[in-house]
Amino acid sequence: MTSPWLTLIGIGEDGVLAPGGKDALVRAEIVYGGSRHLDLASVGSAEKRTWPSPFASVFEDLSQLHGKRIAVLATGDPMWFGIGSSLVRRFGAGQLRVFPSLSAFQLAASRLGWPVQDCECLSVHGRPVDLLRSALYPGARLLILTSGADTPREVADLLADEGYGQTRMTVLEHLGGEKERQVVSTAEDWSCEVAAFHTLALDVVAEPGTHIRPRTPGLSDEAFHHDGKMTKQDVRAVTLAELKPHPGAVLWDIGAGCGSVAIEWLRAANRTQAFGLEPLAERRQMAMDNAVALGVPHLKLIDATAPEGLQGLPEPDAVFIGGGLTVPGIIDAVLKALPHGGRLVANAVTLESEAVLLAAYQTLGGNLKKISIHRASAVGGLTGWRPLMPVTQWSLTRS
Repeated sequence: MTSPWLTLIGIGEDGVLAPGGKDALVRAEIVYGGSRHLDLASVGSAEKRTWPSPFASVFEDLSQLHGKRIAVLATGDPMWFGIGSSLVRRFGAGQLRVFPSLSAFQLAASRLGWPVQDCECLSVHGRPVDLLRSALYPGARLLILTSGADTPREVADLLADEGYGQTRMTVLEHLGGEKERQVVSTAEDWSCEVAAFHTLALDVVAEPGTHIRPRTPGLSDEAFHHDGKMTKQDVRAVTLAELKPHPGAVLWDIGAGCGSVAIEWLRAANRTQAFGLEPLAERRQMAMDNAVALGVPHLKLIDATAPEGLQGLPEPDAVFIGGGLTVPGIIDAVLKALPHGGRLVANAVTLESEAVLLAAYQTLGGNLKKISIHRASAVGGLTGWRPLMPVTQWSLTRS
């Protein structure tokens, strides 16, 4: 291993550097940071460079400086929703030393008396606030990094829209600095002007009658806008159980329709990704609208069919085939893409698709089952059972 040439140094609102950061800064030849950071820190004889515009060009700039002693100043903990993760992905952990300061989450929790382990720490900095929709439940405590002074108003509107208007919102401005201040209000009464540099804390309160959406799979069909062709609630719950979402996992959803399976996958575990193939524009729009409304606007929808549309996608941990089973070669294409331990789940409602699954089961093994759901409904003045279309499901874990 070569010695690290890139040093990340956390800095507080008061200009105090992370432990070890002062010595690291003295040794640097070039120091990157925001104008405020460079003014606060004692950089010495090193060359000062502010962040370029567009910001993403900094990674190429740093590549050209490989081998020089470079320091990067960043607010708080650079590895917690900071630039550190991007630098690790680009250059590798062995090229970096990191000196973290207290994070905004730790400072906010200490001011409010909230145990950090009982909070969910999120960021909507440069991300849509709709991500918060999937994190809401009664009693939740959320600590949130924001994009600026307008974010609390956007969050307040979202909370009121979701039935959480009584939520207590606390904006903690300039944490750790001379201008530190707290601004408190409920979401439904929010009309406050706040500083751009702040952390937002939510003590979530549900209004009576608010529909609570669980993170476990099996949202009601009414939670989705659809055209009738969708994986229904009970079958969807069984399907997700077979797909086995876990943090960071990637799903291919072939024949995504209104997006119900991919959306539940994204809601079920953190850092998941989902790529939905859907050739019909109206269904892609339904899926995107559903994804935003249910707190997973990062669903990726692709105007394509399988197997051609699978080219170039990230390697999947799981694949769901909800449509197109009769297309020649689709199962073979998916199995070639799946890594060892990857999971394939396919559902069929037609005899032709069922025949494909039977042949696959006979050739490849796995598990084959038929799911039959009956729901009670009125029969005249009495009550009877009405069956849904039975679904044949084949699942396989690649060995």
